[in-house]
Amino acid sequence: MDVKEIQSLIKFVAKSGASEVKLETDDLKITIRTGALNSGSETTYVQQIPVAQAPAIPAVAPVAEAASAPAAKAETPAAEDDSKYITVKSPIIGTFYRKPSPDKPSFVEVGSTIGEGDVLCVIEAMKLFNDIESEVSGKIVKILVDDSSPVEFDQPLFLVDPS
Repeated sequence: MDVKEIQSLIKFVAKSGASEVKLETDDLKITIRTGALNSGSETTYVQQIPVAQAPAIPAVAPVAEAASAPAAKAETPAAEDDSKYITVKSPIIGTFYRKPSPDKPSFVEVGSTIGEGDVLCVIEAMKLFNDIESEVSGKIVKILVDDSSPVEFDQPLFLVDPS
């Protein structure tokens, strides 16, 4: 099971309304909890057990693949228009926050000039707040995620114009 299949499974579980789903195979153990009690945040635990060959995933996989197909088509036109920009992606799964705390201003806004090492946002994962720092210098062109939204690994967060 690759990262995209896991991400699709997370989306599927979140939309289904289930509060917790556990999936165990010979080489993979996944627990997905959707937080109806904690304002919609998701906590995901993935543990891979090394095995020579991976078994086929039961009936959950076709549903997850079907859910990921429309998302892939929707992202293609945006990628063509924004090819001159650098995309800052999420390094982890968690909840995206634009501010260090509710009473503070946002780290960056559209039009903000940033440098390498500047904090762009915070992602909460398993009750830990992780500062996400810029690896490039430039100007914020677009913020792709709403504040307090769940984000996935490698999900685009910002578009930066490096010029």
